[in-house]
Amino acid sequence: MKRILVTGGAGFIGSHLCEKLVSQGHDVICLDNYFTGSKLNISHLMDNHYFEVVRHDVTHPYFAEVDEIYNLACPASPIHYQYNPIKTIKTSVMGAINMLGLAKRIKAKILQASTSEVYGDPLEHPQTENYWGNVNPIGIRSCYDEGKRCAESLFMNYHRQNNVRIKIVRIFNTYGPRMNQNDGRVVSNFIVQALKNEPITIFGDGNQTRSFQYIDDLIEGMLRMMNSRDGFYGPVNIGNPHEFSMLNLANEIIDLTGSGSKIIYKPLPEDDPTQRQPDITLAKKELNNWEPKIELREGLKKTIEYFDNLLTT
Repeated sequence: MKRILVTGGAGFIGSHLCEKLVSQGHDVICLDNYFTGSKLNISHLMDNHYFEVVRHDVTHPYFAEVDEIYNLACPASPIHYQYNPIKTIKTSVMGAINMLGLAKRIKAKILQASTSEVYGDPLEHPQTENYWGNVNPIGIRSCYDEGKRCAESLFMNYHRQNNVRIKIVRIFNTYGPRMNQNDGRVVSNFIVQALKNEPITIFGDGNQTRSFQYIDDLIEGMLRMMNSRDGFYGPVNIGNPHEFSMLNLANEIIDLTGSGSKIIYKPLPEDDPTQRQPDITLAKKELNNWEPKIELREGLKKTIEYFDNLLTT
């Protein structure tokens, strides 16, 4: 048994990670300020004696004796991270400093949940970990993009200067149950609109692409990264290498829901990338041949079922 701290543990990804770690027999501390996280995501874990919840903001120091830290705390959807961009940057940067400081003091291993957004609107396709990205440092998305890029720099410098045992994963578009229905992300948007028979909103011409991975595949990749060999600290892409256009995604969801929704088009938001696809060669090599197992249609069915239950209760 390990004692493990998960920041942002009541969020979409964090709650699934906490659930998995508890199921493996670990003692888990879930840290969250509930800005985008929800107690509903972790309510089924509350009675477990090996699960503890602490309301806390990672921009302030936190102290606990743990073996491992998963640093997930940060709003990840444009609607939420642009709501208070200064707070978003502080969460990424000060949160990383506080968690790295904790890891240094107690000699814990720490994993940073970084993002494909560090690549910006990429000029290289697909994106390898060696690509430095094409990010607008003063754009409306920069609070998240540059915050995560700075966090990666902090992780690397704590490793170089203080020998902190670090792991960095770059997470590509992930979907599944417990997504926030109002977070503005494309999968949740399309599903909720389809279930309500409302027009499905596509920004741009619908030909821009994303690579969608189901939450279970991401959690498996994160666990393998935390347990990977000591000499490997990343960053490593965790995502689905198969691209899907927004138009294809919308039509797939309409088909699966039997919706009468029509598709409408609106202008593409500022700095919204037109392509995003991970090269997962490194993940396959270092993470025991990790790759996504759940096909898009199968994952969408599970996610649609979750939102259907959510909207009818």
